Amino acid sequence: MNSGTLTSKGQLTLPAHLREKFHMRAGTKVSFEEMPDGRIAIRPKTGDIRALRGLVRYDGPAVSIEEMDEAIAAAATESFGRSAT
Repeated sequence: MNSGTLTSKGQLTLPAHLREKFHMRAGTKVSFEEMPDGRIAIRPKTGDIRALRGLVRYDGPAVSIEEMDEAIAAAATESFGRSAT
């Protein structure tokens, strides 16, 4: 069983092997979720961007890098125009 220590300031020490397993470092944000049975789940809020692969589907035609760059430039110009007024 893994255990940690709660300090007088309310800080919790997470065992090193768990920090390594979940790629957690100083400054990593975590979320706490109370489970129906009274347990608490602690999850890192930051994760590997590769975990998002396949999350969004696109069924349209392939878009070139140039078309992407043009769309980004147009959106940036439009956004700047709105913020300048």
